[in-house]
Amino acid sequence: MPMTVLRGEEEENMAVSPVKSLHWEPFPPMAQRRVYCAPVHHGGLLYVLGGCGQSGAPQDSGEALDVESQTWRSLPPLPTARAGASAVALHGGQLMLLGGMDGQQRPLGSVELYRPDEGKWERRAGLGQASMGVTALEHDGKVYAFGGMGADTTPQALVRVYEAEKDQWLPLASMPTPRYGATAFLRGNRIYVMGGRQGKMPVTALEALDLEVGSWTRYACIPSRRAFSCCTATEHSFFSLGGLQQPGPHNFYSRPHFVSTVEEYDLDQGIWIKPTRASRMREKRADFVAGCLGGRVIAAGGLGNEPSPLGSVESYNPAKRRWEYVAPLPTARCSSAVLQTPTMLFVIGGVAQGPSSAVEALCLQETV
Repeated sequence: MPMTVLRGEEEENMAVSPVKSLHWEPFPPMAQRRVYCAPVHHGGLLYVLGGCGQSGAPQDSGEALDVESQTWRSLPPLPTARAGASAVALHGGQLMLLGGMDGQQRPLGSVELYRPDEGKWERRAGLGQASMGVTALEHDGKVYAFGGMGADTTPQALVRVYEAEKDQWLPLASMPTPRYGATAFLRGNRIYVMGGRQGKMPVTALEALDLEVGSWTRYACIPSRRAFSCCTATEHSFFSLGGLQQPGPHNFYSRPHFVSTVEEYDLDQGIWIKPTRASRMREKRADFVAGCLGGRVIAAGGLGNEPSPLGSVESYNPAKRRWEYVAPLPTARCSSAVLQTPTMLFVIGGVAQGPSSAVEALCLQETV
């Protein structure tokens, strides 16, 4: 399949911001060091919930950052200490926390709701089955929960939707591919689910749930299988980035190694675009964070061929199909949580030398 070249009006329509429009904003550190926490953004506040602290045990603490005033405040304790949970904001400003793992390293099926106006947590209807690594998103007042890993470590294909008025989870058609830790993207009336894991095995499946019809469609798989890779999206494409290439049937004798792989799925053409040498990331990295700002794909931090976590940050211009360096992360780290807003990419906690309390955001400066 020939590579699509964008010129003139098409390139302008992609509205790619210049690299100089991106800068890092460091925020005051969190009160608690956290890894595997659940972030959610609502009403100008960044909420950070649970996660593992210095001891490695799941926490029942949460805190909220007022982004404008750059001040933190503590939240009432979570009813259940948990790490690796999912968090979404509901209409009306409530926050939902679901799944994850408890202090005994058991998956959780419990669901809890935080009401910021009352400063209170309350328990809601559970998922029905305990799950960690659930992929959740909110759409039209409903919460959709995809997959997870159960108590027997088996990946799940379950799909559930939460009806807030009834406080009820209803089953939807199961995913064709069981998995946990996947990434979901909403496009029109479809929710695409990409990547994830089945135990130690990375999942390459790309599938979409049609919300009107209630059925799943399978698309061409991610071309290569990589652990600890990142998935992100622009308006027109999905991306699978970097990761750790592991020995397999075709490279049985090779050792695991970091890669700079970039694989792009063009939504308009319905194909994976053939990569070029220039489309690879500048650095080989895994266990990093990724997002999209100003039409650019961002890759930040992670692990590479260095003794400590990476601080480097790079951005991909889809129109020119090449990567450029951005100012580095103020705090080099891996295993961070990431949260995307239209103009900010938050990098939250993670691991530097032990769990980190750092919160930093790559910001898009609007150019006139």
